[in-house]
Amino acid sequence: MEEKEEVIRLTDITKNYKVGTEVVRALRAISLAIYKNEYVALMGPSGSGKSTLMNILGCLDSPSNGEYILNGQDVSKMTDDSLAEVRNKEIGFVFQTFNLLPRSTALDNVALPLVYAGFNKNKRNEKANEALKSVDLGDRVTHKPNELSGGQRQRVAIARALVNHPSIILADEPTGNLDSKISLEIMGLFETIHKAGNTIILVTHEEHIAKFAHRIIRLKDGMIESEEQNLNISYYNKQDLDLVYE
Repeated sequence: MEEKEEVIRLTDITKNYKVGTEVVRALRAISLAIYKNEYVALMGPSGSGKSTLMNILGCLDSPSNGEYILNGQDVSKMTDDSLAEVRNKEIGFVFQTFNLLPRSTALDNVALPLVYAGFNKNKRNEKANEALKSVDLGDRVTHKPNELSGGQRQRVAIARALVNHPSIILADEPTGNLDSKISLEIMGLFETIHKAGNTIILVTHEEHIAKFAHRIIRLKDGMIESEEQNLNISYYNKQDLDLVYE
């Protein structure tokens, strides 16, 4: 049996915040492994620690204690500058609110991570064009966010997340601002991205969205409450969707 390749290894990760004189223990000794080409959903109610865990996984924050190995590198004690470099190279982010620059075209929004990666303009545009085509927006490259629908804006955000060919796609409530039909279309796109070999970590509070993932990890009070392989994976089926919305 072929051994699975670890992308992420968390060991006894804790995160404490000081609020006035009180110490809030947001994460309590989290240990977790995520493997190459896994599709994992992180779930939990407000205050469960899932946002804190997402920030640490995304190298947006550092743990108070514990070890975080990302592709063989210990990132738990890195400086902010080093973390920024790792973020740009290893992680593609997709946010609920899209986080697009309103005055920039879809092409320029997608190309932005490549500026920080040091690519020249021609190469940036070439790679951004490819990424937009991969999410079926090859005909929208010159459009600005206000000229796009919500679903198209999220597709631009996904293209931006993919443009650097990162190890991990980290999606934080990616369907939170979309209606049901468009949400399912976006989940269909994540399905395609996963089939292409990407590792996906999906943060959601919606059960029907989590069902698209292959493993579901539930957090409560800063700890992993349960972890399960999803035996009833949801798949995007456009024909079913057309029947529902006719």
